[in-house]
Amino acid sequence: MMDKDTSVGADGLSDKPVGGAESPAELRRRIEETRERLGGTVEELAAKADVKARARARGAELKGRAGEAGQAAQDKAAEAGRAAQDKAVKAGRAAQEKAAEAGHAVQGKAVEAGHVVQAKAAEAGHAVQEKAVEAGHAVQGKAVEAGHAVQEKAVEAGHVVQGKAVEAGHVVQERVPERVRLTALSVVQAAKRHPGPVLIGAGAGAVVAAGLLRRRSNARG
Repeated sequence: MMDKDTSVGADGLSDKPVGGAESPAELRRRIEETRERLGGTVEELAAKADVKARARARGAELKGRAGEAGQAAQDKAAEAGRAAQDKAVKAGRAAQEKAAEAGHAVQGKAVEAGHVVQAKAAEAGHAVQEKAVEAGHAVQGKAVEAGHAVQEKAVEAGHVVQGKAVEAGHVVQERVPERVRLTALSVVQAAKRHPGPVLIGAGAGAVVAAGLLRRRSNARG
């Protein structure tokens, strides 16, 4: 009898082909190769899937960061806007206060100028009043001086007339009768008491009397 090959592989299968089929070793080789290929494919697929996941995660992360950056920028813009608004309000208040201060200063200057003008006008009025009083005093003084001069002239004229009357009285007393002499004497005495118009009238009367006496004397001669 012939001996048959009864060798068995590690997996319990015979390494020899049966009925022209592939041997278990060949099958095992192919299975290993297929497994290796499938393993590589799975790893590639896993790697690809991981890349997509990482890309999606990266995109989500970037999107989140972009959103955060946009929110931060929006917040900063809002803060900058509020700061600018606050500064504008402060600047407006400061400008308003400056304008009010300037208006008060101008008003104060106008009031001071008005007081100065009023004081100058009062001084000018007092000066004019003083000048008018001085002019009045001067006119009054001139009038008093003129009155004194007229009075002196009248007194001098009265003295002259009185002298003439006295002379006329002497002439009358020498040439006229007693009655006429007494009348002339009374006139002279009145002239001494009132050396004014009475003197003039008396002098005129004495002159007329003297003239009459001369005419009579000439007629007698």
